[in-house]
Amino acid sequence: MKKSSLKIRHAKNYLFIGIIGLCSILLMIPLILIFYQLITLGGKSINLTFLTQIPKSPGESGGGIYNAIVGTTLLVALASLVSIPLGILTGVYISEYQNSRLSGAVRTCVDILQGTPSIVIGIIVYTWVVRPMSQFSAISGGVALGIMMLPVIIKTTEETLGLIPMSLKEASLALGVPYYKTILKVVIPTGFSGILTGILLSISRVAGETAPLLFTAFGNAFLTYSIFKPISAIPLLIFNYATSPYEEWHQLAWGASLLVVGMILLLNLVAKGVTKR
Repeated sequence: MKKSSLKIRHAKNYLFIGIIGLCSILLMIPLILIFYQLITLGGKSINLTFLTQIPKSPGESGGGIYNAIVGTTLLVALASLVSIPLGILTGVYISEYQNSRLSGAVRTCVDILQGTPSIVIGIIVYTWVVRPMSQFSAISGGVALGIMMLPVIIKTTEETLGLIPMSLKEASLALGVPYYKTILKVVIPTGFSGILTGILLSISRVAGETAPLLFTAFGNAFLTYSIFKPISAIPLLIFNYATSPYEEWHQLAWGASLLVVGMILLLNLVAKGVTKR
């Protein structure tokens, strides 16, 4: 009787593991199909010209998306300049003063901000930055993306610092190290890998955003390095080219889609590697 009961338990175990494995495989299928489609349609577009030249005029063959690559890099850099210091400091405060009323209020605001649709953030930044400046610009796009990066950085910083043993901080304070130096030289360096993971994940989240950039960066068919002028970005280029009537632009849109998805995949893999380290 006991042997038959044990066999039934093993059978249920194997059945449950099989169901979980099947669900995992089913979850991977859409991603595999997306990559297959992107590689099939966009892989032939990626070459040196594609990465180093700006788009040609409508109807002309050739050209690339160099202006969009520069724009995306500049926008992410501006967003990081806004969000990384503020996000880390806010995460440190929430972690250090978990029971204060202000921490609770900030945590609630972060949760709400994380669930805010990106297009709403774009409209808000349009009102805050674009209208007072009377023009679209890379600055407004960087502000919009920076706001979207904040919740991920704050949450990751808070959770990472919460895992650091209290004895480590107490040892530093017991040696007479000032509180601010303990935070800057002991706590943050100890949780650096987790904080860096949050930064990489936040960048991968905003790198493919289109909606907020429609109201802020707007797009630019030419190459510009000015943060005070409209600027192109890979997601904006994909949106504009995919809806155009020109076959050459459709091909560039597929190539740009493969590039941005590959970039996001790389950032996530780096974040995974940092987490394991």
